[in-house]
Amino acid sequence: MSLNRLLILGATGLVGQQVLAQALADSSVAQVVAPTRRALAPHPKLLNPIVDFKALPQADWWAADAVVCCLGTTLKQAGSPSAFRAVDHDHVLAAARLARAAGTPTFALNSSLGAAAASSNLYLRTKGETEDDLAALGFASLTLVRPSLLDGGPRPDSRPGEALGLWFARLARPLIPARYRAVRTEAVARALLQAAQQAQPGRHAVENEALGR
Repeated sequence: MSLNRLLILGATGLVGQQVLAQALADSSVAQVVAPTRRALAPHPKLLNPIVDFKALPQADWWAADAVVCCLGTTLKQAGSPSAFRAVDHDHVLAAARLARAAGTPTFALNSSLGAAAASSNLYLRTKGETEDDLAALGFASLTLVRPSLLDGGPRPDSRPGEALGLWFARLARPLIPARYRAVRTEAVARALLQAAQQAQPGRHAVENEALGR
């Protein structure tokens, strides 16, 4: 399906950058709106509002054919559990409410393998609660993409534990079940963009094993 306007949240992150690049290169996407805290490289198809996610503005560009959301952080980056939840849950929901109120029917979220509101793990619990709260907003199409460890090259921030895990995941890939294998950020982005374009009615989850390499 062609998209007259695609809204991308979190376009500066590892997956978000890939979604942005793929959408800008896709002739079936007429316009991309990517609100960010810092300016992106200009492009003829790109509208790049500079925003504060703690106080999102009312704007015409919330009305889109679909939203792809890649907003997210880590507990270390955020500094506290409450600050982490503010990004991975509160900012996502605030943006989703604005998009839904503007009539946007389709939402695709970059979530996580193991996301569950009942989890004892802060990260997975927050992801699961975000999924459930998005479902309550009534999007006609909601797709939850749940990757495992992301393989997308060097990060701008230092994550030695993740780097070690990724090194092991690449080395032991043939021995690791598909559900838990590291996945390329390009593959995650492709699944998110396809979900936005296909807009299948209802709530759907795309698990890590369906993402390929």
